[in-house]
Amino acid sequence: MYREVNVLGVYVAPFVVMMLIAWAASVPLGILGARLQLGRWVWHPGLFNLSIYVIVLSIIVIVSGAHQ
Repeated sequence: MYREVNVLGVYVAPFVVMMLIAWAASVPLGILGARLQLGRWVWHPGLFNLSIYVIVLSIIVIVSGAHQ
């Protein structure tokens, strides 16, 4: 069972922490994608970045749930 995380005296849901970790992990992936010029091959770069974020977040949730 997930427990709330204490952040400076404020209890937040663990999903918020997972979302922040996924964002921190997807930013370098976006920079790498821009460096490799993946924007030429995708229809909508914003949706592509969102999908990368959702994939990373899903992996984090699955991995953290497996360790419970």
